[in-house]
Amino acid sequence: MTPEQAAPVRLFHVSDLHFGQEDRAALDWFAAEVAMLRPDAVICTGDLTMRGTTREFARAAEWLRSLAAPVSIEAGNHDMPYYWEIFTRLRRPFARFQAMRKGVHSDLAVDGVALVSLQTVTPAQRRLNWSKGRVRQAGLDAALAGLAKAPGAGLRLVACHHPLVDADTKSSGSTRGGKLALAQLAKAGANAVLSGHVHDAFDLLVQTEGGPIRMIGAGTLSQRLRATRPGYNRLEWSADTGLQVSPQVMV
Repeated sequence: MTPEQAAPVRLFHVSDLHFGQEDRAALDWFAAEVAMLRPDAVICTGDLTMRGTTREFARAAEWLRSLAAPVSIEAGNHDMPYYWEIFTRLRRPFARFQAMRKGVHSDLAVDGVALVSLQTVTPAQRRLNWSKGRVRQAGLDAALAGLAKAPGAGLRLVACHHPLVDADTKSSGSTRGGKLALAQLAKAGANAVLSGHVHDAFDLLVQTEGGPIRMIGAGTLSQRLRATRPGYNRLEWSADTGLQVSPQVMV
């Protein structure tokens, strides 16, 4: 098969599973979609758990391993020990997540596509709502370095938990440093930033000082609904057609 005849890359983008308050029917529906359509990979942009407990991570890991596709995962603000474990949260915020990630995560291995991570979650902030996003310079530098290592990729994606700038959704990310980060990612050649957090899907083309870049948000597979039913995004890409995004909602 020639490159011109090659089938498009198919990726499923899901977010906010919230094990501990998951929607079992939604999880079963998504797993059936994966088994039937066989995407090249599943990308999960955080909030795998509700309270960041060992038990919730174990349940999330079991479900993710059962999917019929490689899985790439990011941390969300719910994937740290909760506030009543404040000392653990401040000293080892991602220990449980990283332990689970070792047995679940696969780096994206799809020809022509690169995926880099951008951390937007932090265990504490100088504002009352610690659930909101923040981009630190070290995390942005790591993402930019990852993009620099993939100059030949036709599609370059960035995965994070919080929308870098707010979309027209019921909830917000209020991500500090997000606007600057989005501009730098666009300048570095990123085509789109995948995120979650707000529990409603969106797909926006944002004009930045670094150039245009898409922001694509996935919904939730949990009981914590906002404006829409549980859902996920289907992403299809080829050099000929570019990136196509189709939000899917469970009926």
